[in-house]
Amino acid sequence: MSQNGCKTESRLERVLREGHFAVTAEVGPPKSASSKGISRHAAAIKEVADAINLTDNQTAIVRLCSLAAAVHVMQAGGEPVMQITCRDRNRIAIQSDLLGAYSLGVRNVLCLTGDHISFGNHPQARTVYDLDSVQLVKLVRDMRENRRFQNGEEIKVAPPRFFIGAAENPFADPVEFRALRLGKKVKAGADFIQTQAVFDIDRFARFMQVVRDMGLDEQVFILAGIVPTRSARALERTATVPGMVVPQELIDRMKGAADQEKEGVAIAVELISRLREIPGVRGVHIMAIAWEEIVPEIVREAGLLPRPRLEVPTPA
Repeated sequence: MSQNGCKTESRLERVLREGHFAVTAEVGPPKSASSKGISRHAAAIKEVADAINLTDNQTAIVRLCSLAAAVHVMQAGGEPVMQITCRDRNRIAIQSDLLGAYSLGVRNVLCLTGDHISFGNHPQARTVYDLDSVQLVKLVRDMRENRRFQNGEEIKVAPPRFFIGAAENPFADPVEFRALRLGKKVKAGADFIQTQAVFDIDRFARFMQVVRDMGLDEQVFILAGIVPTRSARALERTATVPGMVVPQELIDRMKGAADQEKEGVAIAVELISRLREIPGVRGVHIMAIAWEEIVPEIVREAGLLPRPRLEVPTPA
């Protein structure tokens, strides 16, 4: 790990740049000050995932902050992707958190707008949204490459050199503009993209065709989202979320399964297999919401083990 701001590639960056099919997973920080759950999940996942996302007050609900969660993941031997949203911070606080995260060893950051306050447990709170996710990506890139804060002031020593991520939903309306929106994030400086959950492979393949036609697949690493579900009821709830597309045949398949959890794993494995066949897909991001312990089984059954054994170089 660099102690002076020198460039140190993250494991995730090296996996992708060396042409391996990447696997990332996700851990939701708790609604408490305890690190035990994060450390336990990180220890279980670190051997099967190249990096572990830590959500930033997901669905606008107060949780342990993503920065502290990222440090707990590193202490457990994993590599974090720290999510940071625009909802709760202005540009001063965002840049401060980025400097702090890099100083502690975080090398991957995922830039998000953030779920609206109305979805969470403090609907009376004030939103910030000083920046949007595209502007946030550019801010991080300018800090990294131009050694500049957002106001133009030079970062004279130790700029944070993050591997920059962003998210995209290929299925949200208006669908015809999703690839264009992705293009804005790529132009702003995104190095990798993690997509919303993919259940409809055919629709996602059409999205990826547009992405390839625009040449974006050659400019950014795209990781397709996978959300394993434990029951038909959970899958039905997922289908009602705006911007989510779940084919009815998958719901019917889950309803007819004798063991719905086992069927949920089987569906996730099959989706990964089909996603690997789509040109331009460079990995998967497994979001096993409140079911993190299933990630090793999914990765193993999908034939994604062993993970590449890479040693991250340390500057002299």
